Amino acid sequence: IHNTPVVINQASVLLGTAGISALTYRQRVVKDPTFSFRQDYFTDENRVLKKDPQQDYHLEYAMENGTHTILAFSRELHTCDTNDKSITESTVRVIWAYHHKDMGEAGQNYHGSNRGTKSLRLLNPEKEEVLSASLPYFDLTNKDVPVPDKDTTYWCQMFKIPVQHEKHHVTKVEPLIQKGHENLVHHILLYQCSSNLNDSVLDYGHECYHPNMPDSFLTCETVIFAWAIGGEGFTYPPHVGLSIGTAADPQFVLMEVHYDNPSYTEGLIDNSGLRLIYTPVIRKYDAGVIEAGLWVSLFHNIPPDMPEFVSEGHCTLECLEEALGAERPAGIHVFAVLLHAHLAGRAIRMRHFRNGQEQKLLAYDDEFDFNFQEFQYLKEERTILPGDNLITECHYSTVDRTHMTWGGLSTRNEMCLSYLLYYPRINLTRCASIPDIMEQLQFIGVKEIYRPVRTWPFIIKSPKQYKNLSFMDAMNKFKWSRSEGLSYNELVLKLPVNVRCSKTDNAEWSIQGMTALPPEIERPYKAEPVICSSSSCLCGSLFLTLLFVVHVPASTVGNIGPFV
Repeated sequence: IHNTPVVINQASVLLGTAGISALTYRQRVVKDPTFSFRQDYFTDENRVLKKDPQQDYHLEYAMENGTHTILAFSRELHTCDTNDKSITESTVRVIWAYHHKDMGEAGQNYHGSNRGTKSLRLLNPEKEEVLSASLPYFDLTNKDVPVPDKDTTYWCQMFKIPVQHEKHHVTKVEPLIQKGHENLVHHILLYQCSSNLNDSVLDYGHECYHPNMPDSFLTCETVIFAWAIGGEGFTYPPHVGLSIGTAADPQFVLMEVHYDNPSYTEGLIDNSGLRLIYTPVIRKYDAGVIEAGLWVSLFHNIPPDMPEFVSEGHCTLECLEEALGAERPAGIHVFAVLLHAHLAGRAIRMRHFRNGQEQKLLAYDDEFDFNFQEFQYLKEERTILPGDNLITECHYSTVDRTHMTWGGLSTRNEMCLSYLLYYPRINLTRCASIPDIMEQLQFIGVKEIYRPVRTWPFIIKSPKQYKNLSFMDAMNKFKWSRSEGLSYNELVLKLPVNVRCSKTDNAEWSIQGMTALPPEIERPYKAEPVICSSSSCLCGSLFLTLLFVVHVPASTVGNIGPFV
């Protein structure tokens, strides 16, 4: 429902999502309940509302009282209307606005400050499970962390899981974001650390990835939970839980909080974190997390001024063959996926291959929003077998940038990652790849670098125009055009990749560091054709019903007359 305006009695409401179709509704304060107006509108590039010749929205329910206006309306997912946007599993940017008076003859009243927007996945509601209010929980929160006045800070704090004398399962994880810091805290990752640590590591936090950070941080490689900005709490399926309390479970965990402070605000103190709710009632399976995609490094790079550039991170068949073959030949079952990129990200897809044949997309978001990243529950669990391939495919736009964009930790850098939640848990924590940097540099004419490599980024020896420049400076010096960028993209997607295949406790599968080729796709997946239907026929097709609630403050009620 891209741009769905709704106009209601005394609170003319505009609901929508940045673009195309719109719905207006008005119900007069009269005794005849059939006297109502409901209209489907769309907007043009100048944001002007226009009545849609094809009316596709259907009012299901409407109610008002002294404080609230409630509407429930439905629309086909695919309407065949060029003024509507199809509703898919991707992010939808819902826009809403309202006015305290009905829409007059002159059209929609200007909403003023009564407006807002929220990114949602309309087809991916949270799987709420009825949990007993008496279930125990524990909080992992930072204590008065001074956030530096710089754009990006990664803060790490070690915690000890409260001692359990027997196995328990975490059933839900909720973010605890300090009020007012909703835009400051960009993501939170929770890592399992070595079980050989002692309580001395709990004394203080430190900036992550810093030369002076404690050595104990280096033992924390296994991601066991991921939350990102805009996400809500995560509830595990009824048959799966995050195990705590046994020798194989996390005893020490590292919480990494990414602070995004682009305005360089001074004096910020943060106490955000996570709440973990758990139960002694053991579920059938232990959950695990695999980080898949592109290893975060400078070898991942994107030219400037590109309307679209595609990067791929490979979870190779060689890694999955070795790890699953040894630990779980029958395969693992993925039930949720978190897709992760930064500011240049526009779309992310998790592709799945078996025996040269592409399967249906494991997960996707073709309307990626940097400020809204959460786990997507899969409609059906997906089995991953030994010898399968997984590709995290990220689409970027750098039209507003004049220099190369590099893989890195800052939100101005880029990432291309997928976090797979699955069961049963095996000893595989990372399945990723790094592209070959030398073949990338050959594209811009680099012939030789200084060896042995003693500096990072390493220095170029020849040709003359790049002599004594770092490879980053050389890539920025190259005169990129869009045609050069397209040719470079084609090259990068065909390059051999270095395999990253990691276990817990910094161990590695034997395939780690070896070179592999992208999969040869004998039979690409062909999506089923979209079946759309007009408003004249709702028979048997998929449609979405939305509930919209407007709250009118008591101070306003006296100024707008009676309600139905």
